[in-house]
Amino acid sequence: MATFLYRLGRSSYRRRWWVVALWLLVLGLAGVGASALGKPTSNSFSIPGTPSQQALDLLKDRMPASGADGASARVVFVAPSGAKITDPAATAAIEGAVSQLQRLPQVRSVAHPFGAKTISRDLGTAFATVSYRVQAGELTPADQEKLFAAGRSATSAGLRVEFGGEAAQARDEGGATEGIGLAVAAVVLVVTFGSLLAAGLPLLTAVVGVALGMLGIRIATAFFDMSSTSSTLAVMLGLAVAIDYALFIVSRYRHELLLGRDREEAAGRAVGTAGSAVVFAGATVVIALAALSVVGIPFLSAMGLAAAGTVAGAVLIALTLLPALLSFLGGRVLGRGRAATRAADGGADGGADDGDAADGAEPLGARWARFVVRRRVPVLLAVVVGLGALSIPALGLRLGMPSDGTASAGTTQRRAYDALAAGFGPGFNGPLVVVADLSRAADRTAAVTRVAADLAAVPGVAFASPATRNPAGDLAVYSLVPTTGPDDVSTERLVHTLRADAAEWQRETGAAVHVTGATAVGIDVSQTLRDALIPYLAVVVGLAFVLLLLVFRSVVVPLKATVGFLLSMAATLGAVVAVFQKGWDAGLLGVDTPGPVLSFLPILVTGLLFGLAMDYEVFLVTRMREEHVHGAGAQEAVVRGFRHGARVVTAAAFIMISVFAGFMLTDNTTIKSMGFGLAVGILFDAFGIRMTLVPAVMSLLGERAWWIPRWLDRALPDVDVEGARLARLLAATPAAPAAPSAPADRELTSRLP
Repeated sequence: MATFLYRLGRSSYRRRWWVVALWLLVLGLAGVGASALGKPTSNSFSIPGTPSQQALDLLKDRMPASGADGASARVVFVAPSGAKITDPAATAAIEGAVSQLQRLPQVRSVAHPFGAKTISRDLGTAFATVSYRVQAGELTPADQEKLFAAGRSATSAGLRVEFGGEAAQARDEGGATEGIGLAVAAVVLVVTFGSLLAAGLPLLTAVVGVALGMLGIRIATAFFDMSSTSSTLAVMLGLAVAIDYALFIVSRYRHELLLGRDREEAAGRAVGTAGSAVVFAGATVVIALAALSVVGIPFLSAMGLAAAGTVAGAVLIALTLLPALLSFLGGRVLGRGRAATRAADGGADGGADDGDAADGAEPLGARWARFVVRRRVPVLLAVVVGLGALSIPALGLRLGMPSDGTASAGTTQRRAYDALAAGFGPGFNGPLVVVADLSRAADRTAAVTRVAADLAAVPGVAFASPATRNPAGDLAVYSLVPTTGPDDVSTERLVHTLRADAAEWQRETGAAVHVTGATAVGIDVSQTLRDALIPYLAVVVGLAFVLLLLVFRSVVVPLKATVGFLLSMAATLGAVVAVFQKGWDAGLLGVDTPGPVLSFLPILVTGLLFGLAMDYEVFLVTRMREEHVHGAGAQEAVVRGFRHGARVVTAAAFIMISVFAGFMLTDNTTIKSMGFGLAVGILFDAFGIRMTLVPAVMSLLGERAWWIPRWLDRALPDVDVEGARLARLLAATPAAPAAPSAPADRELTSRLP
């Protein structure tokens, strides 16, 4: 592989105009396709086959007028202190607002507060339910503004008007979060390279990669239901890995230039060595993301594949477009200081490493590695104990879906939620819908009456509405209001109780009873994701173990990498639970109301962090293996390999952390929790595991780290990630500042397989 990538890097360097033109053409075609095929994204988190989804499918099939498949909004009217909703002025204002709501585009129906009797007992709060013909993703910002304008017309009577429901959810435009991440990344790159031009290359390739990924997602919406979170995830991950991959290759290119290589030769060697690590690191991330498809959850599969496609694009851009751009910059990528040093040294082979201190002192990375190697046992114990302690809160992990109750305190969604809870009780924000299939009931009327009476008597039910039947008479629908809120454990128990009672109702009346509604859907999604986590981990870890076995030709190194990841992942979940569920210092992150952890966060963060953790494992340990293959002893190989990789891995980790942390500034709790989980996960894994535990364990193992059974060594293909074969083929070629002649270049290239 290293020899193929070496030739690819040189070819891209020589044919820079063709490479740039090709990528511009790809972007143009993707833009045209996105414009022609793009469709709205969806906010649905349903899972086919779950009990709640079966009930929704039944409603859609037999009672389409219920609008079970469309978006809805609640317009909440709150009377000022000392006034009532039934006052003449307030009544007239609400009548006018409802009239305007009924005339809005895409609105199917509006449940009038006075007709539907949705008025609190103290007459201080009322709400209208607006049902749309389309899903929330198909509503434009203009549709949402019209909803707000129509509802707020009632403020003329002194009423406070708030909005809840999926149709009223705030649109997270991003932009500022991505900008903050890019700004921090730019600072880290400038500090790392000491050159604005060198720092600009990773940022430029990252922007190209993310743009291509976003256009690809837009095209995919024509063929698949894509979650609105897919784009955010792709941007979040695409920025981080694209910058990191370019950072590794540019750093190696600068290193080769400082050794006195010709520029084209340096580009070829950089892509052949660091590019090999990029390919395998990227492949690990893609495997982890694509494996989300095996859990059988459509919205999660779409998110994973969208992010995997963006990562794959970042790898291709780093291997082709980046060397072409390096060709335009030439030696200016070194910066003035480095270029002057190289000129003073005469470009001699054996120049300073790109991360060496200017005064010739041993760099910090090497000093840290020697410290860890000397005190490997205490360091190892400190990391394990520290991350283990951070993992303890994860034992109380509870999963749930986002709701208006977890929105920021200043949003209208949260104010609407609080107003309904105060006026109607906490369970009013999480009503349950009970659907009774009467097609096999011997006496349908008796079955409807029996189920209604039993529902009202179930502990934990505050209110059960009379049945609403479809025109055919073979379906009955009840609305239940629990006594507890949608995120309360007691509400989850109530759902399980109702489903347990359904077996008795069917046996005695013939009616098949199902429980659904947003709360029940969230419970089912959480349970499905909880059950899928272990199988998903088995698939991802198994595939990645095989991949790392090929890379390192060692049994112990992949095993160590996996165990280290599990430790950092446990600590990450512990931190997420501590902040978002238990509320420890949650106010610092703008989390106003602690609650269950987002149900798909553990499995999503597991996949992402596993791939990213293996990135650092590949980059660091590959350099250690490279030194070992080239003759260094086991202990010295750890120090030398760490010295070469520490500076750039540290910069890469800071960039990833800053990109992910930037998304914590949004008001969207879903995105905030994802950003936090990924940021602390990279922090724990990069600095706790890869930069500390890995050199300690590698030093402790010594030569045994590279042990592999002979039969397995013979069976595995030699992928040459560390570039040993490439180094042997190029050993006879002296480093020279001047460009080689064309015949010599062709002769060298012809020797490569």
